[in-house]
Amino acid sequence: MSGFLVLMLAIVAFAGGAISWFFTPKGVNQTLIRTSLMLAITCCYLMWAITYLAQLHPLMAPRRSDVRSGPESL
Repeated sequence: MSGFLVLMLAIVAFAGGAISWFFTPKGVNQTLIRTSLMLAITCCYLMWAITYLAQLHPLMAPRRSDVRSGPESL
C-alpha cells in the first residue's frame, strides 16, 4: 500500500507539471512561470514523500526512558 501511494502521487505530481507546462499563459515571463510552477510542484511532492517514508520506515525504534537496564536498576 505504501509504495503504491507514493507512486500514485508521483504520477499526480507529474501530471500537474505537464498541465502547468501546457496551460501557462503566453507572454514575456512564460519560461519563468513554467519553471516556478514545476519547481514548486516537485518540491512539494518531494517534501511529502520524504516525510511520509520517514514515518513509514523510521531509522530508530522508540525506547522507553523510564526503564533502566543493568546492575544499577537493582
